[in-house]
Amino acid sequence: MRKLIRWLIFLVVIGGIAFFIWLKARPQPVEVVVRAVEKGIVEQTVANTRAGTVDACRRAKLSPSIGGQIAKLPIDEGDQVKAGELLLEIWNEDLSAQLALAERELQVATAQADAACFNADEAQRQAERSRKLFASKSTSEELYDRAVTQAKSSLANCEAAKSSIQTSTARIEVARANLSRTRLLAPFAGVIAKINGELNEYVTPSPVGVQIPPTIDLIENDCYYVTAPIDEVDAAGVRVGMEARIHLDAFKNKTFAGEVRRISPYVLDLEKQARTVDIEASFINSSDIDHLLAGYSADVEIILATSADTLKIPTEALVEGNSVYVFSKEESLVRQIPVSIGLSNWAYVEILSGLQEGQAVVTNVDNPELKDGAAAKQAEVVQ
Repeated sequence: MRKLIRWLIFLVVIGGIAFFIWLKARPQPVEVVVRAVEKGIVEQTVANTRAGTVDACRRAKLSPSIGGQIAKLPIDEGDQVKAGELLLEIWNEDLSAQLALAERELQVATAQADAACFNADEAQRQAERSRKLFASKSTSEELYDRAVTQAKSSLANCEAAKSSIQTSTARIEVARANLSRTRLLAPFAGVIAKINGELNEYVTPSPVGVQIPPTIDLIENDCYYVTAPIDEVDAAGVRVGMEARIHLDAFKNKTFAGEVRRISPYVLDLEKQARTVDIEASFINSSDIDHLLAGYSADVEIILATSADTLKIPTEALVEGNSVYVFSKEESLVRQIPVSIGLSNWAYVEILSGLQEGQAVVTNVDNPELKDGAAAKQAEVVQ
């Protein structure tokens, strides 16, 4: 009897040791993070590869067309100016004097033309009287011919005097054109961004082949758009008029509604960078540009297509080869299931077939222990 008891104790000890070894050696369940398959909107989007830039619709870097000393500078940096407003004027008293002289010459030419034409009218009347007298044999042919010749000569003098008026008028236009070259006017309404010059300083236009900073940098501050580079592979699907979302680093928690307004007609090939196509996106809401500044960095997300009320899963749950791991809480294991997908973006993938709403898909698919049929336990549920 005692021998039997000793054998039973021995078997129990051996069994306990074997169970302990099996318990330690068996594979541990894989911890999985899951998300439920749900219905919603999935958008196919493309985004810029490098940071885009907020640009003003119009920006002019202005310089006077002739060199000279700055005589008037009625603006400061940051000033708001209207279209046609004087920004800068070069010393031009000599040109102003030439204009005044041309205007006086026009007055003289006009007076001379009036006198010549009055004489021509009188000569014409005299010729008409001589014609009547000659017809009635009351005057000689010589006097009649002299009166007619005098009338024609006076008329020619009148026409020459009128031509002199036109010459004087053209000379005034030349003087005004020369004078206008000394004045720099705002081509559109905007804000003065930069002024390179002070009163009494000399400014010169840029000669050919020599880059000189502009005297005034004028920016239109009531119209902005975003320029952003799109990878050449993605650019083929972009069309003018497509909806876009604009994100600015300066407004981290705000998304601006936009629209593609232009696509560059060529591919930009920069050294050591991917080939891209520049696109331009405009702001749909005019109130969005109230606090914008030209030069802000921006990102553009273009919506190529949209599927509403469709099954979707997080993009990170998709395994290469279009399959997903589905977690079964009842069986405490995962199964790898092939799926058919539709639209996709960086956040979600549209599921056309293979899954049902409410199923739990694994998102931490980079776990090396994850495989079809592996024991698993849920580590976290993300709603």
